[in-house]
Formats: sequence, C-alpha cells, structure tokens
Amino acid sequence: MPRDLRFCRNCGFRLGEGPAEYTETVRFENGRPVNLADRGSASSQQPFAPAYGVSAGAMSPSTGHSMTKRSKKMSGMTWMFLGLLIFFIAAAAFTAIVTPMRRAIPAVSVPAPPRAMLGISPFEDAEGGVTFANIITPGGPADKAGLVGGDVITSFDGKVVRDEDEMTELMRATPVGKTVEVIYIRDGEIKTTTLTPVSKEDFDRLAKEFRDRPEGRGLFGFDDDDTERVPIPGTKIFGVRVDDIRRNLPADLAGVKNGDIIIEFDGAPIRTTDELSSRVNRALPYNPVKVVLMRGAQKLEILVKMGKE
Repeated sequence: MPRDLRFCRNCGFRLGEGPAEYTETVRFENGRPVNLADRGSASSQQPFAPAYGVSAGAMSPSTGHSMTKRSKKMSGMTWMFLGLLIFFIAAAAFTAIVTPMRRAIPAVSVPAPPRAMLGISPFEDAEGGVTFANIITPGGPADKAGLVGGDVITSFDGKVVRDEDEMTELMRATPVGKTVEVIYIRDGEIKTTTLTPVSKEDFDRLAKEFRDRPEGRGLFGFDDDDTERVPIPGTKIFGVRVDDIRRNLPADLAGVKNGDIIIEFDGAPIRTTDELSSRVNRALPYNPVKVVLMRGAQKLEILVKMGKE
C-alpha cells in the first residue's frame, strides 16, 4: 500500500474518496486494507460495512482495535444513583403514611409497680446494716412491728443488708402486702420481727389521719432543738438528754429536770432525738404518759400528764 495512502480514523474511509469508491476497492480484514478487485467474489461474501458502521470483527486501521459498535448501557454509578433516589422516595412516602397513624394511636403506658412503704424516716448507713431516725406515723408497718428510731436492720426478707443502697433495692423488689422477716439490733441485742409493707396511698392516708385527728398533738414542754443522743454509762443503751425544760409546762410540772436522759416514753424505747419528738407528738393530750429517765446513775419513772400543742 502506498505510503501516502491515508484513512480517516473515525469512518475508516480513505481520505479523498467517498463511500462508493472506497467500498469497491478496499475493505479491512484483520486490521489491514485489502483490494477487493484482487479478491474477486470476496466482496459478495463479506461486503464492507455501511458508511456509518463496520462489520463485526472489523479493526481500526490506525489503532488495530475492534471497531464494532458498542451497545449503550447504564454505568454502575447511574444504577446506584437511581437506587438511592428510589430509597429516599419510598422512605418519604412511608413517613408520610405512618406518622399520622402513630399520632392517632394513643401511647400505652405500663404502670410502675406500687412503691412499698414502711412508715419510717429515710435509711442511713450504720455499723452492721442500716438505721433510721424515727417512726413517722402511728399505725404504719414499722410501728406495728415494734421498731423504733435507732434500730439497726441487718437482714430484710432473708437477705443481708450492708448499706443504704442494698436496703433501697430490697424495698423496691418487695411487693406491697408481702409479710417479711426483719432482723435488727437494738442496744447490742439481735432481735427479730415481721412487718407488711403498705402502698404509698395507704401510707399517705395514715399520715393524713394522724394530722387531722380531732384530739390534736401532745405537748411535753421542752425545746426539741436543745436535745442530744447520748450513751448510758456502763450499758449499751443510748438515750436522749433534754437540756431545756420549759417552766410550768407538763414535763416541768411532773418533775423532769434539765440534763435528765429519757430512755423510754409511753412504753417505747427512746434512742434518738427524732424518735422522742415523734412520740411526744403522737401522745394524746391530757392523758398520762410514763417517762423512764436516767438522772446521773439513778433510774426514775415519772408520770407526766400531757398538754395539747
């Protein structure tokens, strides 16, 4: 083939010739031009491709690569874009349908189990377990069980109690109305009792009944801010020392003096200042109350006729 014979890279035609002339003289076979006149009837067996295409297997005269026309297909990025578009459209449609349905359906709340109450002040850590300051209201579970402020609970419902957190968890796990065994320490002695926790509603009812009772609250005649919990020498007992007995009030009139240590009030052991105040408040006005106290090394019993607060 002459050196100056050139072909178009795009259409494959020889430069300067049209399709008719080119197809009569030259076609490509295996990447090389072949004169059709030299091949005789070969052109009828494998005619040259039309002006805007080439036959299957035809090769580019300049690069040697196949000139077969490729079918148009969508790329992977296009498919991914379409998939994301469909996903977001479906999500928006789902939200538009489900959101009104959720608003229309009222939420169903599961009520929390009733809180078990003992009718005492908050627990505090103590040596060997937990303690509390006083019985809050008469007739509560702890009051009926004979507990008083200052008792140290060491076991509750068969489980050892080491600190306030453990006791709180045990109370949460205890159903209202379940009778449990309580082991506690008072004055160095281990004691056992049973009690039945009540619901908060029942506890509030008891508290209201006590506040609203027609008899009112008892009056002893001392400043409960000027008291102190103290040990009784030679024993494991604690009592409450009263340092401000008011003149001409029930305690003073009955013979109670400043510095006396009260260890029992109306039959209940007194081991904390809050328990003494609680027992005074619950005492019935104008009724006699037996008070046991220590005056130095002397143990005295005094009958006090309560006043009304």
